[in-house]
Amino acid sequence: MVEQDGAGPGRRAPGELESAVLAALWAAGEPVGAGTVRANVSGEPAYTTVLTILTRLHDKGLVTRKRAGRSFLYQPVRDEAGHAAAGMRNLLEHGGDRAAVLARFVSELPAEDEKLLELLLRDHTAGPDSSGPATRPPGERD
Repeated sequence: MVEQDGAGPGRRAPGELESAVLAALWAAGEPVGAGTVRANVSGEPAYTTVLTILTRLHDKGLVTRKRAGRSFLYQPVRDEAGHAAAGMRNLLEHGGDRAAVLARFVSELPAEDEKLLELLLRDHTAGPDSSGPATRPPGERD
């Protein structure tokens, strides 16, 4: 039987390990070494595999690295929300008709997310001089 997503038995789907490594870096909240990342990625990937992924993420500009003795400490360039937003922006820029892509995106949002987007856009267009309270996503506190 052939796997359609490119992942065979016991193998991860393409990009899944990169996502897991980024998630481990976000969870760490500080620069960490490859061993710490490996310990926080499920499936017990080889240390060299984690190093390869970290090097690729560095080459893509998604993580920074700083020499620490004979190894490196890695840190994501953006937080998780910033990473997701950059991905959305990239898709929008390469998706052809921007208006059609945005219209489809908004039309497929749940009502709660559509209202949140509307509030965020209203606050954004009001600018930083707005005297109203900042809008926070549901569940986010001070």
